[in-house]
Amino acid sequence: MILTKLNGVSFLQFPNLISFPDIGHGVFTRNGGFSKEPYMSLNVSHGVGDDSEVVEQNRAIVSMCMDNNELIFARQVHDTGIVIVSDHGTDTSVFPTGDAMISDLDNKMLVIKVADCQSVLIYDPVRKVTANVHSGWRGSIKNVIGCTVSTMKERFNCSPKDLVAGISPSLGPCCAEFVNYDKEIPEEFWKYKIYSDRFDFWQISTDQLCNAGVKHANIYSSKICTKCNTDLFFSYRGEKNTGRFASVIGLKRNSLRG
Repeated sequence: MILTKLNGVSFLQFPNLISFPDIGHGVFTRNGGFSKEPYMSLNVSHGVGDDSEVVEQNRAIVSMCMDNNELIFARQVHDTGIVIVSDHGTDTSVFPTGDAMISDLDNKMLVIKVADCQSVLIYDPVRKVTANVHSGWRGSIKNVIGCTVSTMKERFNCSPKDLVAGISPSLGPCCAEFVNYDKEIPEEFWKYKIYSDRFDFWQISTDQLCNAGVKHANIYSSKICTKCNTDLFFSYRGEKNTGRFASVIGLKRNSLRG
């Protein structure tokens, strides 16, 4: 991934997405914000016990790095609900429940809050549609990624072959340990098991994107483990009581439609 620094704030960008000038995107590190321990420092979640005013300051930093575009959040619940952010009466001041967001609006940055789960950023450069998916292990089992691609097809007439996707830093197969996997993870996913009880959810997401029709060449997986890099990212597995970092994508102002 490509490291970008703006006003002292670092975020990572995907090589396959950075070439599109009509979108902004970034996976922010945990650094450069105002939160105190154990949320130090760029925590963007109100739901972990951090001071609300400080969280808003941190969110303002993220917005500034995204050209001061509006940040759109959802209440993530590890399911397959999808939020459509469009010009058809969407009230962006209310946080709806959903684990994926899709938008065709300029000046709206879709934000997924993560600390081991994957954020999967998706862009359709033909239809000018962005999506951001929160995919933890429960979401992976329910194939929230495939559900999102299907919704992009149905609601925005996107063609999967046009989609470009990036898989964020998240819990890697080195650390994705499931000692009770025989009870928690369906047998169809056991082929992704490495070692005795660790699973490769990076590969699961890549395969789910491909099965949904996305070209393998259009997928970039960061393959950065959050638990192994707690100096850069929040990790629930590694720290338990911790913050959430932001993964962001959206159309910039006045993006030209195809």
